[in-house]
Amino acid sequence: MIQPLVIANWKMNGSYAANYSLLTYLLPDIAVNRRTRVALCPPFPYLAQVGQRLIGSPVWLGAQNVNQHASGAQTGEVSVLMLRELGCEYVLVGHSERRAMGEDDATAAAKFAAIEAAGLVPVLCVGETLEEREAGQTEAVVARQIEAVIDAVGVARFVDAVVAYEPVWAIGTGKTASPEQAQEVHAHIRGLVALHDPHIARELPLLYGGSVKPDNAASLFQQPDVNGGLVGGASLDASAFVAICDALEQSHRDAACQPV
Repeated sequence: MIQPLVIANWKMNGSYAANYSLLTYLLPDIAVNRRTRVALCPPFPYLAQVGQRLIGSPVWLGAQNVNQHASGAQTGEVSVLMLRELGCEYVLVGHSERRAMGEDDATAAAKFAAIEAAGLVPVLCVGETLEEREAGQTEAVVARQIEAVIDAVGVARFVDAVVAYEPVWAIGTGKTASPEQAQEVHAHIRGLVALHDPHIARELPLLYGGSVKPDNAASLFQQPDVNGGLVGGASLDASAFVAICDALEQSHRDAACQPV
């Protein structure tokens, strides 16, 4: 069974004081989730601070972005080796907000390759805009984004990867895909990967990342191909984020109790 996973994307939020307060309330409650893996992705300036607080805890450190080059004349950028030195385990790649800034499929694939080659876990973000969904292009858009990476690096690189489906129209809008809509796209993603390698597809963690909140988490996580969440705004509220993690933990327990 795929290990459930929740990743917090703090985006461009936080301060030393706010981070300290959030972690003080968050970490004791997260520690009781024995099966669910939890990772936090703070902004670059706070990776060291958060990483120090996570030492000895069951929570992992992640980053929101990375440059595909190992070093060099890349002003303002951060390499995967720097992230590894700071203790990062996960790195988001191809987030819709990065794609909106001009990051294309080829760049996302190059970043994915750099992350994986450094021994870290790439979290490939895919998803469609509202216009693309209304035009019936959801499956085609998601397929293009995933196939670009498979074509560039091969499906074997997905053995230790994560894919997060984040419908762009549901990010920061208060809207969310219905559990059935999320499951439909997640099943499509698993099927796409299965065309290349059925075993890798069966073991690939698929996260939902469109306005996950305590009041919709349980219904989303009950879907068979939704293995966790990529959580944005709700991850900045300790009680809300713990509730989401608890919902995933309970869903996983319930699934484990079902007859095979």
